[in-house]
Amino acid sequence: MQTTRSFIAIPLSREITKAAVRLIDRLKVSGDGIKWVPTDNLHLTLKFLGDIETNDIPKISDVVRGVLEEYEPFDLQFAGTGGLPTLEKTRVVYAGIDDVSGSLTQIVENLELDLAELGFKREPRDYVPHLTLGRTRGGSRKASGDVIARVEAASSVSLGTMPVDQVLIVGSFLDKQGPTYHVLDTIDL
Repeated sequence: MQTTRSFIAIPLSREITKAAVRLIDRLKVSGDGIKWVPTDNLHLTLKFLGDIETNDIPKISDVVRGVLEEYEPFDLQFAGTGGLPTLEKTRVVYAGIDDVSGSLTQIVENLELDLAELGFKREPRDYVPHLTLGRTRGGSRKASGDVIARVEAASSVSLGTMPVDQVLIVGSFLDKQGPTYHVLDTIDL
């Protein structure tokens, strides 16, 4: 059986993508130990699925469709920067997201519940809305003090607001240059 490494995500608007790229360029320094997300791979992850069997994609799409039918399009504000799990122990550099309507957080919770019924493991940590900009290279390594200082200095940056009106199921394929993403299904709100 063929499997595809997959995740559920919200695509970014062109404006938010451009602003995120400018922010990455502001934060990035050669040799800083961070693998910055390439422009084409910027997205807002809702749920990482892992390796799924190709014939399970329609079932997953049905679950996502069922969750989203309760929601109208909503806006997200992208502003500020931070580090996960904490700024002092940064392994992920991110841009913050203000989920004013609460829809994003609720959608993620409902996806976790409904996908658990298909056998997908629930995320053990609470969902923190964020846009990943980069990750430290190496599993347990944390970002340097210089990286943390640059992230702190950008904490008041605003990337803008965008409407959310669709969710994607995305397949990730690894090659020599890194992952490339292919949309497996698009579900509208």
